[in-house]
Amino acid sequence: MTSLVVCPCDNYVCCSVNTATRLVCVLLDVQAACQDATVAQELLKEGFHRDLLVKVELGALGEDVGGCAVAARTRLPPGIYVDPYELASLQQHNLTKAMLIPDVIDVEAPEYLATDLLVLLHMEPDPRCSRCFRAALPVHGRYHRPAEESEDVLVVLKSPEVLICCCDNRLSAECWKPAEVEAPCSGKNVGPCRWYSVTHKPAYEESILHIPVGLRQHSSLVCVVTLLATVLCSSLVLAAVCKYGHFSPVTCSE
Repeated sequence: MTSLVVCPCDNYVCCSVNTATRLVCVLLDVQAACQDATVAQELLKEGFHRDLLVKVELGALGEDVGGCAVAARTRLPPGIYVDPYELASLQQHNLTKAMLIPDVIDVEAPEYLATDLLVLLHMEPDPRCSRCFRAALPVHGRYHRPAEESEDVLVVLKSPEVLICCCDNRLSAECWKPAEVEAPCSGKNVGPCRWYSVTHKPAYEESILHIPVGLRQHSSLVCVVTLLATVLCSSLVLAAVCKYGHFSPVTCSE
């Protein structure tokens, strides 16, 4: 009969004279090292126009990523979007680098006519932390249908996936798994590269974006005020044209 001796084993209490149990201990230690990676995202500013800040800390895994490209892949729900024209301007000035899927976005579509958007956000090293990376991306809230009671709607943004691309295959196979990413690697090395993902522990499972909306019981009032404003503005424009406009007779000849 095999005796079991329990003793501390790194972050877990799982040592045994049994070989199989020791193997379990080693596997748990590997999982602990892999789970050392953390990711956090934060929505800055208020209202419809926000900045999505993503921060990644690789912990012990950061020792193997020198010269590699690190990115965060996140799925934006229909309630928010990225303006491709604004993104192109930011990329032109090297302020951010991201890939949108799909790359054609209707920025005028309301939330109930929009679809999800997949964003691959390339991250830059954080000068204050050797194993940390960060990136920011401007996002915008879409118009929603009027609500029954609440004056705002909640848009849930899930935690992003951490991706890395290294051309010299220095990554630990226990932590990093191949990922299907249709984007080139932007690391310093050249050659055949592929993306890998890591299982991490998010600081927060999700972020909540509050978007102000109108109330359904105000629909009639809004329609009446809009109609009156339109009639008034049209009358003022017509009166100005009649008073200050210069009209000349049009002569038609065959």
